[in-house]
Parts: sequence; C-alpha cells; structure tokens
Amino acid sequence: MIDFKLDPKSGVPFYRQIVDQIKFGIATGKLTIGEQLPTVRALAVHLKVNLNTVTKAYNELGIQNILETQQGTGTFIGSAKIEISDKEKKAKLKNICTEFLAIASSYGFTVNELVNELKQD
Repeated sequence: MIDFKLDPKSGVPFYRQIVDQIKFGIATGKLTIGEQLPTVRALAVHLKVNLNTVTKAYNELGIQNILETQQGTGTFIGSAKIEISDKEKKAKLKNICTEFLAIASSYGFTVNELVNELKQD
C-alpha cells in the first residue's frame, strides 16, 4: 500500500495527484493486482478532501480499467498494466527536484550543500 500525500502548492488538482500516485504505485510494484484501496470516504478523510475529489480520481481510473469497483466489497487494483515512460519519470523527478531546490534555497542552502548531503545517505 502507498501512503497518499497531497501537495496543495504544486498547482496540480488533488484528484490528479491521487490518480498519479496510484499509477506510479502500480508501475513501481508498490500496488499489486487485486490489492484493495481505501474506501472513498476513508481516503477523503485521510487526505482531508471532499468525497467528490476521491470519487473523481477512482472513476477516472475505473474508466481506464486500472481500478475495479465491486459493489459492497470495495475498490481494487485491476489487471491493466501501467508503464511509466522514461520521459514521464524524468519530468516527475525534475518537478520534485525543482520544488526541493526552491525550498532548500529559501533556507539558504546551496546546490553543492544539497548534493553533498544527498551523497551521504
């Protein structure tokens, strides 16, 4: 299972962030075929968003046959394969790095200091 997190500063709608996290979760193997997702209500409460936001994300993924909803049982990862292109992975990593760099530089850290710290882990 993945730990869903939303970034209100990203400019990306919350439902899109949920969709992307599920797709990346499947592509990386963190979510597997048949795995049950949280209910719409449970995820909305966890993320502190409107029920319609989660419903919209689940519905979009259902239309793409990525999720399967069984009435009374729940929502599950379907059998559709998800592959994230290298271009899309690179774009996602670039966005993460840009945001990380902006935060770090606002605290006065240099790129070299960041690189050195990352290399230590």
